[in-house]
Amino acid sequence: MSGRRTTERDRRRRELGQNFLTDSGVLEQLIQGLDLRPGELVVDLGAGAGALTRSLLAAGARVWAVEIDPTWVERLRSSIEVQHPNVRVIASDLRNLRMPQEPYRVVANPPFGLTTETLAKLLDQPDRGPQRADVIVQREVAIKLACQPPASLRAAAWAPWWNFRVGQTIGRNAFRPCPSVDAAMLTIVRREPSVLPTWLGPQLRELLRPAWSNR
Repeated sequence: MSGRRTTERDRRRRELGQNFLTDSGVLEQLIQGLDLRPGELVVDLGAGAGALTRSLLAAGARVWAVEIDPTWVERLRSSIEVQHPNVRVIASDLRNLRMPQEPYRVVANPPFGLTTETLAKLLDQPDRGPQRADVIVQREVAIKLACQPPASLRAAAWAPWWNFRVGQTIGRNAFRPCPSVDAAMLTIVRREPSVLPTWLGPQLRELLRPAWSNR
């Protein structure tokens, strides 16, 4: 018996690394743990089918729903944007997005393959970064980033401006397609005050590299 025929949607999911959070119970728990305030701006990176976007809107947030897949962009615009004045659907690669000028938060379920690039986008330049980011990542990655003292050069270079903590574990069966590993919510909160001035952010990793290599 032949397997199911691969569709264009399947090909896009593989190419873009899409694993959508589809468990409504898990989603509700995650939203309840975000301490959202009505009217604050939240950027949903990798909005996909809009599950997080809808929940954020229901909690009273203003939302930028960022998605690269043109099929999902069109569906977000036709099913959500036309009904909600507080959402803006943006067709963009999250790595190229121009972040808001006003204070903002990030809530995101980006492709696991883009975790490092997503976090670099948010954290490498602290003066342009969010007040807080709640990002779904592979659980082992979340644990490593929250480790103290920092377990990687990148984490050490982010530590002067950001605090990391591991939140709720999200089983792989909560996603479609189902990934091969469990996930977790990684919460990143801006340090107030920061340990170092923000202008050092873009260059600190390279400044630390020689000492890190000789540990």
